[in-house]
Amino acid sequence: MISPTRTMAHGDIEALTLQAQDYSELLARLRQELETVIVGQGTIMDRLLVALCAEGHVLLEGVPGIAKTLLVRTLAQCLDCSFARLQFTPDLLPADITGTKIFNQQDSTFSTVRGPIFAHIVLADEINRAPPKVQSALLEAMQERQVTIQGETHCLERPFFVLATQNPIESEGTYPLPEAQVDRFMFKVLMTYPEPEDEIRIIERFTGVEGTGPGTILNAAKILELQDFNRRIYADPEITRYVAAITDATRHPDRYGLDLSGYISYGASPRASIYLVLGAKAVALMKGRGYVVPDDVKSIAHEVLRHRILRTFEAEAEGITPDQIITGILQKVAVP
Repeated sequence: MISPTRTMAHGDIEALTLQAQDYSELLARLRQELETVIVGQGTIMDRLLVALCAEGHVLLEGVPGIAKTLLVRTLAQCLDCSFARLQFTPDLLPADITGTKIFNQQDSTFSTVRGPIFAHIVLADEINRAPPKVQSALLEAMQERQVTIQGETHCLERPFFVLATQNPIESEGTYPLPEAQVDRFMFKVLMTYPEPEDEIRIIERFTGVEGTGPGTILNAAKILELQDFNRRIYADPEITRYVAAITDATRHPDRYGLDLSGYISYGASPRASIYLVLGAKAVALMKGRGYVVPDDVKSIAHEVLRHRILRTFEAEAEGITPDQIITGILQKVAVP
């Protein structure tokens, strides 16, 4: 196991850890508020909070009715930020997301009407139901934090957090997300059915008297403070090399003794390495640590990599999933 003080002063690590513990308590309160509405799905809630701290976007995938939209809406209620919900449909237009210019007949001038993308938190519900030209309207916003409307560029206000949902079981009337779009999501999170005990609690909670709803825990300024501090969490050079090796193993598995060359068409992009480090820092932050350990990286590797590994036809035919490939990589790449 690496030492967090190898290349950084012990006092600096202690100071970061003390600050991280304060932020960790704040995030724990936020999670408790989410649990007043959402039953189970603890890992999913943790991933959303990690992405929030790391300034990443999240793609939620799961069958209908398992609270994808409810989870995002509840998170928005816990944050004192502007929120916009976009229902993606086949007839949606890019201007319905970004905005457009309108002509004012009284003074013969054009004025810009901003679309719902100009919000702190944006829910793109059933994102794969809109055609690619609409999906691509999110590309510039998600990466550059800006929107271009008929030649004019408008900066988006921080924090900017896109959460998209999609249903994996339907193919009729859907449009698979382009790889360029998918790569802009920090995480692809898979939501599954609740356990029977959790389902009993869900029934009781949503068939009885309605509660008061979650309280507000964080405002925009505090979120920015969290995000800025997250980048200061210490990641040892050995951690950086470990992350680079994991990503490289998706491109050149033979270098690491992995027999996966027939299963991977394209490996993960450098954006995966960036999000692995930022995400690991956020995991450490949530645990009240001022430094990253290898287990922090491992804990989020599947969510960061599963949508960035393109499988061959052979892998799909044999039922080899991206998660199986990632598990094999984590077992083979040497841990510092």
